[in-house]
Amino acid sequence: MSAEIKDDSEPYDDINITPMVDLTFVLLLIFIIMTTASVQGIKVNLPQASKTPSLGEPKTKAVTITAEGNIYLDTYPVSIQELESRLTSLYGANPDLPVVIKGDATVQYQLVMDVLDLVGKVGITHIGLVTQKIVK
Repeated sequence: MSAEIKDDSEPYDDINITPMVDLTFVLLLIFIIMTTASVQGIKVNLPQASKTPSLGEPKTKAVTITAEGNIYLDTYPVSIQELESRLTSLYGANPDLPVVIKGDATVQYQLVMDVLDLVGKVGITHIGLVTQKIVK
């Protein structure tokens, strides 16, 4: 009986792709985590305050005013007229609608007052101003 000796110099007929699939899943997971962690909304330089009230309402609408004077409802850019019509329809659906205003520290005070007047004109009474907490 003769035993057959296998030659190690012969090429493989198949490739093991399991390590490549594992690497692909790890890279996909890292990409998903990094992408969702970087999406936070519109960045503004907030003024500072000593105490910040917490807003526990999940359906709070945020009006953001950037340093350039652009106005956003949540993360969507709007004009002052569009803001009024959207807040009117939201207020019609929920009379207890809370609204927070995030104005950049360098924005003109008149623009913040115009937004505050508009929110009051619509009839919304639950209004908050977002500030930064002072870090000591």
